[in-house]
Amino acid sequence: MPMRAFGGAPQPRSRSRPRPRPGDWKSYRELARLQDALLPGALARAARSPFYASRFADGPPADRAGFAALPITTKQDLRDGYPFGLLAVDRTELATYHESSGTAGRPTASYYTAADWAELAERFARKPTGIRPADTFLVRTPYALMITGHMAHAGARSQGATVVPGDNRSLAMPCSRVVRVLHDLAVTLTWSMPSETLLWAAAARAHGLDPATDFPALRALFVGGEPLGGARRRRIEEIWGVPLVEDYGTTETGGLAGECEHGRMHLWADRVLFEVRDPATGRMSAEGSGHLVATPLFREAMPLIRYDLEDEVEVAYDDCPCRWRLPTVRVLGRGARGHAVAGRTVTQHDLEELVYGLPARHGVLFWRARAEPERLVVQMEAPGDQGTAAASRLAAQVRSTLGVPCDVTAVPPGTLVPERVLTAAYDVVKPRSLFGATERWDKAVLYY
Repeated sequence: MPMRAFGGAPQPRSRSRPRPRPGDWKSYRELARLQDALLPGALARAARSPFYASRFADGPPADRAGFAALPITTKQDLRDGYPFGLLAVDRTELATYHESSGTAGRPTASYYTAADWAELAERFARKPTGIRPADTFLVRTPYALMITGHMAHAGARSQGATVVPGDNRSLAMPCSRVVRVLHDLAVTLTWSMPSETLLWAAAARAHGLDPATDFPALRALFVGGEPLGGARRRRIEEIWGVPLVEDYGTTETGGLAGECEHGRMHLWADRVLFEVRDPATGRMSAEGSGHLVATPLFREAMPLIRYDLEDEVEVAYDDCPCRWRLPTVRVLGRGARGHAVAGRTVTQHDLEELVYGLPARHGVLFWRARAEPERLVVQMEAPGDQGTAAASRLAAQVRSTLGVPCDVTAVPPGTLVPERVLTAAYDVVKPRSLFGATERWDKAVLYY
């Protein structure tokens, strides 16, 4: 029976052929042949689940032509199959069960075997900076139900690194403790959403530390979970003095893309077959703009065939100096279509580029905006001596670049991100019921 836990380096089942890695193919044509060889196995595994068995009335397709005739799998299909309608192995073979964040109504469930976890760990470890046994790796994404924290944990452990399981949905790990851990443990690598790194920077400064100089062990920030524009990326790298390395994936699929040493995001097309779907026409293609559609080629517990992630992307088969021969992807997210303002469309990406394109001396880290029918309303935190200049500059940029009326207001630091978020240390206690005469007993039963 395969191993069910994955706290250390997961142990895969024995395989007749090793899983591919960059360098095993020399051209996009060779990559396509590799996909063609792996696709029948993925389809056969999918046929073992109740959901796909009902779709494959005459058995699974034998080749890419038959595959191309299959309908897409939607998020609603996953919700309708909750909890185990897409299970393709015996329950005794499962290692973990997960659910996606932000799911309304019935959850979107996902599950993985130990062999699935070994493959996920390999994908996550594909980092241009490397993950080494000497690294201390802070995981600062959720562990509860979602895959993101567990995926980074498994990937780092597979390379021998020391993992600090920080989480970011726990009162036990506020920003003040993150800063302490980063500093005192000499953390070398981190995994978080890009926005988290800005919160850490503000928290470090609130504790009298300079992000660029007081964390000398730090060598890279691994980020994912939200679209990241070039201007915000450059600002974060400038603040911390180390490179950002972006990753892209989902709880349903695991990691789907990562950066090469030249800073370009590549789809892991040797592990997942990708397509791009035009949401207006339903037309499928290998590249272009639209929804990303994924077919994992090694998944055991929950095979997915032509799964529409509903994320807006731009995919291209370009040459890259890394010579991985993997398609590049630009992830725009699910809000990529933006909001209408005065007859024009404003996207978060476009506005973010302008905000973080402001000179660093203005000190703008946090902002918010509301798209009203006839104008854009923006607020951003800026120190008092910089607020007027920052607001005036951004307003001019919005009007000239986006072509919409706007009201931009600079607010004092602490308005959008309260100081307590940066400095608080919460009293997280174990529950008890018996207290001494002089002790506070308002913590009885509660954990916080």
